[in-house]
Amino acid sequence: MEIELQEIRDFIAAIPPFDRLPEDVLDGITQALRIQYVRRGANVPGERGNKSMLHILRQGAIAMYSGKDNLIGMLGEGDICTSFCAADVMPDFYVRATEDTLLYSVPCDQLSGLVDNDESVLHFIRHSAAQRLKQAVARMQEQSSSNLLHTYAGDICRTPLITARPDNSIRECARLMSDKGVSSLVILEDAEPVGLVTDRDIRKRCVAQGLNVDTAVTEIMTRDIISLRASDSLFDALLVMTRNQVHHLPVFSDEGDIIGVITTTDIMRQEGVSAVHLTSTIRKAESLDELVEASRMLPRIQLQLVNMGADLHHLGYAITAISGAITRRLIEMAEEKLGPPPVPYAWIAAGSQARREQTSHSDQDNGIIISDKMQPGDDAWFESLAHFVNDGLNACGFVYCPGDVMASNPKWRQPASVWQEYFDQWIEEPEPMALMLSSIFFDLRVIHGKEKLLKKIRKKVLHKAPNNQLFLAHMTRNALGHRPPLGFFRDFVLVHDGQHDETLDLKHSGLVPIIDMARIYALAEGLSAVSTEDRLRAAAGTPSLSQGGSANLLDAFEFISNLRLEHQAAQIEAGDSPDNFMSPKQLSKLEREHLKDAFKVVQTMQATLEMRYQTGRI
Repeated sequence: MEIELQEIRDFIAAIPPFDRLPEDVLDGITQALRIQYVRRGANVPGERGNKSMLHILRQGAIAMYSGKDNLIGMLGEGDICTSFCAADVMPDFYVRATEDTLLYSVPCDQLSGLVDNDESVLHFIRHSAAQRLKQAVARMQEQSSSNLLHTYAGDICRTPLITARPDNSIRECARLMSDKGVSSLVILEDAEPVGLVTDRDIRKRCVAQGLNVDTAVTEIMTRDIISLRASDSLFDALLVMTRNQVHHLPVFSDEGDIIGVITTTDIMRQEGVSAVHLTSTIRKAESLDELVEASRMLPRIQLQLVNMGADLHHLGYAITAISGAITRRLIEMAEEKLGPPPVPYAWIAAGSQARREQTSHSDQDNGIIISDKMQPGDDAWFESLAHFVNDGLNACGFVYCPGDVMASNPKWRQPASVWQEYFDQWIEEPEPMALMLSSIFFDLRVIHGKEKLLKKIRKKVLHKAPNNQLFLAHMTRNALGHRPPLGFFRDFVLVHDGQHDETLDLKHSGLVPIIDMARIYALAEGLSAVSTEDRLRAAAGTPSLSQGGSANLLDAFEFISNLRLEHQAAQIEAGDSPDNFMSPKQLSKLEREHLKDAFKVVQTMQATLEMRYQTGRI
């Protein structure tokens, strides 16, 4: 082979998936390709002699579009443009060179014939990075073995529904529950459920209070019933029970008829789940030592949930419900010690706890919004509360925030009017460093206290943010500081810091870029959603985010987060502390390719944001 062709062959041989091909096939590809030069701004030809072409980028960069302004991908040196080989090329699809570009091009049908013995390479050729990632996520979901994810509330409501009337006495209801061997009754009036009474209600609201057992059951029943649909999974039931600290859930058919009640015990029969019991233990804790002991179960809960097939949505809700229960119990303990608060307040969580994306390996980010009725001297009470709760959370494994974003810092323990001034200044006079430090405060949720204190602030923020392009541009510029770790030939760029040498930081290089972009989409459209997945779904189809872009980012977020959860589960299983640093050597060759596809999706969406807000000009 001529020396020029040998050099081209060596270049191609270093690029996945061609790096897995035998030498004779590589020789055939090298002989079949044509060299093309495309000037900046010119369209890349999709055909040559009526044959669709695959392009390998030797130098330069290209952008792929669907329609005039819908950027769907960007490729650089060492990347492969497979889009013209797909069976379903969009009619308005085109590719444009964003730099002077040198391409190695080969007809798709000729290439397919050369690699027809390697299904994985054929699959790569016929699909885009986003399509390959979507299929990988679908397979990941199909392979989930959890009984809870694939068993539905309606499946286990097999026993007859036991009911009572509102005029039945507590004694009659207790006897009926005993005779039927159940721990709850649905109270029906004119065939409609109006309440739920449990054995616990009888103990706590009747016996413990000395209430006459001949009193009507309406005096102790729960009127605001928390329920499920028959089509909800048992994992959904677990999350509802954990979040609301309840042990019985009435189940309604999709037509709206009540069909039964499921209990914690029913779920326990399906899987050995202890998240609900852990929140119950936390609620009953009488000391910090008891909370610390309960919190030690968090890594095991995370391991259990991952082994059940839970994704970040399910696991995040469960872990965040537990951390919220710990926070609320610490606040209750503090109020028992300090006395009642001098004025109303809201304890707020920021960051991953607010987004309900916590794992057992999380630091704490929080603050306090205090009523504007606050008087001089009142802060002494709130300072004591803040230190008690922050110290307690740290003892329970939610370590102090490295950036001091905690209620114990006076800056984040202020009246509502001061918080409003903070947000007004961040939006109206955006300053890069201030926004970098404060961006997590655009992810907020009330853990305890008066919801309306945050609601009023959020309403003004969501009204102001979409109208200030400079603010959004600064937020975007800061967000682009976290880039996917892809380098030359789109190989991984690894961490080199000694402690985590030769690893990928899946959180800061993988998930944080998506979290940051989702926040910007929500602010740009004035959306109230807080979790990353909710934001991406809510923004889909808006001027800020296309339906396709939303779907691709959701796939990337799920794939990367699942790799991270599996990595942490393996560490917990081995008795190590979970972290976010994973060696690529832990991944199969196919997983590495899918991870690169996920990073390419993120790169493309970052490039779109960068162009939209012209961040290079600020």
